[in-house]
Amino acid sequence: MSAAPYGSDQAMTAAAFPGAPPPAIELVGINKRFGSVQANRDVSLRVGKGTIHGIIGENGAGKSTLMSIVYGFYEADGGEIRIDGAKVAIRNSADAIAAGIGMVHQHFMLVESFSVLENVMLGAEGGALLKEGQDKARAELLRLGQEFGLTVDPDARIADLPVGDQQRVEILKALFRHCSILILDEPTGVLTPQETDQLFRILSALKARGVTVLLITHKLKEVLAITDNVTVMRGGAVVADRRTADTDAQELAELMVGRKVRLELDKTPASPRDVELAVEGLSLVDDRGVTRLHDITFDLRAGEIVGIAGVSGNGQSELLETLAGIRHPSGGRIRLQDAVVMATQPSDPAAMRALGLAHVPEDRHRLGIVTGFPAWESSVLGYQRDPDLGGRFLLDRTAMTARCEKLMQGFDVRPPLPQLGSAKFSGGNQQKLILAREMACQPRVLLIGQPTRGVDIGAIEFIHREIIALRDRGVAVLLVSVELDEILALADRILVMNQGRIVGEIAGADADERQLGLMMTGSAETLRVAS
Repeated sequence: MSAAPYGSDQAMTAAAFPGAPPPAIELVGINKRFGSVQANRDVSLRVGKGTIHGIIGENGAGKSTLMSIVYGFYEADGGEIRIDGAKVAIRNSADAIAAGIGMVHQHFMLVESFSVLENVMLGAEGGALLKEGQDKARAELLRLGQEFGLTVDPDARIADLPVGDQQRVEILKALFRHCSILILDEPTGVLTPQETDQLFRILSALKARGVTVLLITHKLKEVLAITDNVTVMRGGAVVADRRTADTDAQELAELMVGRKVRLELDKTPASPRDVELAVEGLSLVDDRGVTRLHDITFDLRAGEIVGIAGVSGNGQSELLETLAGIRHPSGGRIRLQDAVVMATQPSDPAAMRALGLAHVPEDRHRLGIVTGFPAWESSVLGYQRDPDLGGRFLLDRTAMTARCEKLMQGFDVRPPLPQLGSAKFSGGNQQKLILAREMACQPRVLLIGQPTRGVDIGAIEFIHREIIALRDRGVAVLLVSVELDEILALADRILVMNQGRIVGEIAGADADERQLGLMMTGSAETLRVAS
């Protein structure tokens, strides 16, 4: 199918039926420029009331910028926003909220030390008498929770809630402010498959009650599962509008990237060689006395990808951080080359890097980049002692910038501007910069946590090929991902973790999603199959 002109179906409906109700939201000719970068180019979009409308595109396609204009974080350089057919001026988020627009951001905007109730009320306290406002807010939260299936303990502290419940709080905040249009930016990027299913049930309930949902995502499977209509953006412009029922993943992928995309991954069988990393009886007790890892034992060989599957929060993060030297083991040992790491002989990230271990962390903001640094500084974090960059005492900014430019070119980081602040890149482009940094250092062992979190379909294809190419060059790869499709596509062997233990091992060629899902949730007996 060829790309249809803007809003073709909806535009025809409006012309044919002048008395039809106006769309919930309409954007007309939106333009936005940041310096030399044209983020949005004459974007026009119509979203029907009570529908779920997907907006997809590669990282840097302009979709998040567009929604930030709708929510008042940015002002458009030109164009109009219409709500229920009437032109509105949205200069800030207060204007957006007054117009009935709510937004749930990719990185939640919650105060972790506050309770659910305090976060929902923040900025909408209901007058000078806080107690009276609290009582009304509590009653309204209970009502919203029952009506939309969003029940959360109002007195729970945000820091103690799982990610899925924190997202519920963000949605409750928007509904509490009477939003009729809800924007969600990459809402499943930090959710488990089970939490994603739960979110989709919530969105269906919102739609059934007349709320209009705009879903920004790069996951085609989710777009096809939940949306009524989908708009595709590329290069800051709308390139197609589709009714979801009339399209498929292949067409959407090609529209997103402007070329044919291989959704199936070509991978030859692995040829494992010597053991590069040996883990024996590894345990970890955290600062609060909670045991996070229990007797973890496995080998990782050169020339293979070992995937670790598990519901988020079952020890995968702690395992990666312990192997990387960020955490110190409480028991057992780690062998890397001739070095042994154990409780009485701990290591640190610099020492592990010196032994040939590279690490792509799961939490890119906490461990992968410094958001206040320009990209050229984030691109050398951990490798700033490299003699090519100036050595121990004097750092060569020109050499660092040149390296960053090369990494950006090799991994298609957009925009390719080393001087741009790390925080100003989209999440997917931040991820590509970190992957480029760690993969380019020619490691013997590569630890990767959630390699394609927040990354678009074209970049996923590229990243997967690069991971396989490293394997074929003899690198030992340990991959942690909550995306079972990713584990099944990449892993030569799969270890399953549950409650800090390895509960199963299976050859990648023999695994399927249902079997792994049962093992991940503890619904299947421990299984160990030789690869």
